[in-house]
Amino acid sequence: MGTYAVTGSASGMGAASAARLREAGHEVVGVDLRDADVTADLGTADGRRHAADEVLRLSGGVLDGVAAVAGVGPNLPDAAAVASINYFGPVALLDALRPALERDGGGRAVVIGSNSATTVPMIDDRLVGLLLAGDEEAARAHAAGAQRSLPAALATSPSISAYATSKFALARWARLTAVTPEWARRGITLNTIAPGAVVTPLMTGSTMSEDDLDPDAFPTPMPRGIFGRPADIAFWVAQFLSPEAGFTTGATLTVDGGTDAAMRPDAQPTAMPR
Repeated sequence: MGTYAVTGSASGMGAASAARLREAGHEVVGVDLRDADVTADLGTADGRRHAADEVLRLSGGVLDGVAAVAGVGPNLPDAAAVASINYFGPVALLDALRPALERDGGGRAVVIGSNSATTVPMIDDRLVGLLLAGDEEAARAHAAGAQRSLPAALATSPSISAYATSKFALARWARLTAVTPEWARRGITLNTIAPGAVVTPLMTGSTMSEDDLDPDAFPTPMPRGIFGRPADIAFWVAQFLSPEAGFTTGATLTVDGGTDAAMRPDAQPTAMPR
């Protein structure tokens, strides 16, 4: 049995992922703002350092896998905080925990992106560049400024651009990082899961109440006619973190009931330019 760290472990997809790993007999170090083995705010540099230090202490410095699930939704009124939590939180934590994943056979890491990265036409290229450059101060300032220019019609999702952009940049970071020697040649895999509409406190708080859930009234197509549940994502988290997944790295798996396929049927596969 192994030892795994799961962020966002107190609710939603993080809680389901931690539960699935524990049911399989693994030891799980949960990280969240509350009700977790490690309480930390991943939206701040101090919180990330504290989280990494505590995970390493509780795991004895050796991890079989890390699931970076924690994140916030587009309903958060502070776009700067969205950029910090959704991008810099998982990136900094995984950077700090990478040495603990260097073990016989290699460790596994997975981040939670979003199908919003490919289905929301509001990706901010400037913000993507600042995020990937690691300039948190400039990224926060740009996200806050860009938010002020959004139309009033987006009041229920005031951080939708920062949300979609942070998830886009996170998936791009994972793809870029997964194939570097520090990860790939040391046996560590790094993949992204991009959920769609999954019934969690994050989704119901950002789009509609659970009582009002209707897939046919959802803003994006729902080909399966159902919403996802946290267990649907936890299943794939467990697969990516398993020892058998050692030949899979740099991948993004969309788990959204067909939404992305319905909206962008010709997007995949994409041919290599001649």
